[in-house]
Amino acid sequence: MREQHTVIDDTPERSVLARLILPENSVSDDPLEELHGLATTAGTQVVGELIQRRSTIDHGTYLGRGKVDELRELVEKTKADVVIFDNELNPGQTRNLEKAIGVNVIDRTELILDIFAAGARTHESRLAVELAQLEYSLPRLKRMWTHLSRQAMGVGMRGPGEKQLEVDRRLAQKRIHDLKQELSKVESRRQRQVASRRDAPTVSLVGYTNAGKSTLMNALTEAEVLAEDKLFATLDTRTRRWHLPQWGTVLLSDTVGFIRDLPHSLVASFRSTLEETRQADLLLHVADASNPDVFAQISAVYKVLSELEIEEKDTLLVLNKIDAIESPAMLNRVLDRYPNAIPVSAADGKGFESLIEAVGDALGREFIDLDVEVHPGNGKLLAFLAAKGEIASQTFESEVVRLRVRLPVSALGPVRQAAISYREVNDRRASREQTIDESSVAPIDVTDEVSPPSASDVA
Repeated sequence: MREQHTVIDDTPERSVLARLILPENSVSDDPLEELHGLATTAGTQVVGELIQRRSTIDHGTYLGRGKVDELRELVEKTKADVVIFDNELNPGQTRNLEKAIGVNVIDRTELILDIFAAGARTHESRLAVELAQLEYSLPRLKRMWTHLSRQAMGVGMRGPGEKQLEVDRRLAQKRIHDLKQELSKVESRRQRQVASRRDAPTVSLVGYTNAGKSTLMNALTEAEVLAEDKLFATLDTRTRRWHLPQWGTVLLSDTVGFIRDLPHSLVASFRSTLEETRQADLLLHVADASNPDVFAQISAVYKVLSELEIEEKDTLLVLNKIDAIESPAMLNRVLDRYPNAIPVSAADGKGFESLIEAVGDALGREFIDLDVEVHPGNGKLLAFLAAKGEIASQTFESEVVRLRVRLPVSALGPVRQAAISYREVNDRRASREQTIDESSVAPIDVTDEVSPPSASDVA
């Protein structure tokens, strides 16, 4: 009997990149540079590129008819397996392009989802990616069943393809519902997990993908997290302790990078993964200062932060990779627009002193020093102050316990409610004394989430 051998073709897919540029689109010198990086990260070999500038899209094929013919010839010449668009296509346009060109066509969103699916490692990130993929593919299910027969429409006249389509749509909708419920539970658990780590201030790294966030985290904390020179090398949140000289320990988190036109479904799905960012005391927005498109990348990050409703957090802009800048004029161009930005190099540690000082100053804005008088029987408030603040001194008397404590501004609520009196002693704030009638003090559960004080309370 002849021995059979299985041959596995491990050669990468050959891809052709395409993009339609409209008048309102801002483009860099190389409009397909980012898509090229995404395609390479996805494991394809880029063998051709095509760009068209047009005032409007073609509703049938997105590109103009002549460019579609040119794209088909390029695919035949390069023997490409797939065409990747740096635009978002609707299902009809994808279907029409595939008929005209003869190979698979995917858009920017589908490519990003594929990269996320390949890079997801934890249960949480896999759930998020699956949800985003299903929500993307639901309106595109029809094209999957075009090979099945169809009969005339009407009661009792539906063909097997239509029946299978309806079954698949119902299954997809049920799976989407189940995934949303499961992710909601994961998000609740993550919120409790993050809240339980409030023993130290939290700082979160955000930024464009491949801006060097993981490399910076490794340099600051010796965390040894994965840091690769590719897009979306990090999808899961990592949190490490970072010791700040003359300040103490803070928790530093690194999470998924952002990108231009990040799919909305993906942003929504990764809300639980980004919980550290949502609850952080301070954001470090890391930007690649050596990238010619740095201004557009910074704007894209602020847009995603706005979608996550966390754009108003205290943020420091960190200009990374200054060691890779060939001309000082390039760095000066960025600093002219962002004069408070902090230039650093995660590769050689340049600028770290300024960064650490700026982080300490920023965190200090969120803390106040108080002289607090507490009734000795109010054990909950005493425990709360010990857990949430840093007690510098403590004196016990028969009728009162006097403390000097450094406390986050967000934790001032219980003090305002339950202390006999408190006086702010921070030199940067006006001192004032608040006295509360001891008989009106109501017991509080200091484990509950505390609302930040109003401006009048801390002014």
